[in-house]
Amino acid sequence: MPDLPVLDPVEQRVLGALLEKQRTVPDSYPLSLNGLRTACNQSTSRDPVVTYDEATLVDTLNRLRDRELVRFVKPTGLRVVKYHQRLEEQLGLDASAVALLATLLLRGPQTPGELRPRTDRLHAFADKEAVEERLRGLAAEDPPLVRELERQAGRHDSRWVHLLGAELPPEAMTPVAAVDREQVLSSGGLARDRKVTAEYDQLAEAYAIALGDELADKPFDRWFLEELANSAPGQGLDVGCGPGQVAGLLAGLDMEMTGLDLSPVMLEQARELHPDVTFVQGTFAVPPMPRGSDPREPGWGLVTAWYALVHLAQSEIAPAVAALAKVLCRGGHLAIATHVGDEVQHPGELFGEPTELDFVLHDPEVVIAAAEAAGLVDIEWYVRSPLPDEAPTRRLYLQGRKPG
Repeated sequence: MPDLPVLDPVEQRVLGALLEKQRTVPDSYPLSLNGLRTACNQSTSRDPVVTYDEATLVDTLNRLRDRELVRFVKPTGLRVVKYHQRLEEQLGLDASAVALLATLLLRGPQTPGELRPRTDRLHAFADKEAVEERLRGLAAEDPPLVRELERQAGRHDSRWVHLLGAELPPEAMTPVAAVDREQVLSSGGLARDRKVTAEYDQLAEAYAIALGDELADKPFDRWFLEELANSAPGQGLDVGCGPGQVAGLLAGLDMEMTGLDLSPVMLEQARELHPDVTFVQGTFAVPPMPRGSDPREPGWGLVTAWYALVHLAQSEIAPAVAALAKVLCRGGHLAIATHVGDEVQHPGELFGEPTELDFVLHDPEVVIAAAEAAGLVDIEWYVRSPLPDEAPTRRLYLQGRKPG
């Protein structure tokens, strides 16, 4: 493959528009200057939206012709000059590569999931995986035509960027520092668990006052939990229950609930707030089985872990999810809510009280992969932005069912 042309933003838009229109409106291609201006300045399928004048486009077209990237065409019998792109022949692009490069030139960095519907009129990819496979092929060219960017916090897929620009986006130039999600285990898992227990013992009263009725102002959380209560069989276990707000809400929906927490002082708050719920002390690394359940279908019908994973290292996520899935009955549901992002937070203070707690913002893909590895099926997940009065982090909600 020849050396890649280095294009300024106007050149990128012109060539992207010519590539797109050649495939989508072949009857009116090559484009006149007026048609090209309309294609460049249209307000949909373009990012950013621009307002190039004819003088800007003429200057750009002349530069592209000098570099053999555009051909000027004067159809027989017409006085108007039309314009035909030569990028495709210069780089030896097939239809799938044209579709991806045109869309990246016109809309900037995008994920495979975004590219598939946006390229459909230019080339029909079978699915998102086919898009990603072709992108990896273009990235393996010599020289490469595209590059995969570091995945942004809260996104399930990485974005891809073309490499024809004079300047790459800042995120393509600056490597993202790796997040050390194992630092919470620097003194070992037992020491971490003891610290978490002691810290929540100290925070229990302030925590219960601040968050004991938090679900009243969280419609998405309530909807998510209510849907689970309507479909889950048997008894429910809420791990890392804190002052019992999740267990209490589910008990109010006629589920027989048990709450599990490391902190004995937090459990005192929970028993006071929700006397109709059973609360026990323990770790969800080895969760208990329900008492009095059907011996033919042992296990919990529902296990919830509402922000219970936030003190775990990344390496502990898969074993923890597997342990929770193991105590489900057949057809039982596991539901997880957790903060997601690319950092480990050390707030120093919570609810007006000093604290040494560390909060791990997890990678959503790691949590989803852990649920899949645990054998759960019908997995659904959502990521939402924080509410105005919440900590400014994105939140992952996931639920899956044990087969049977």
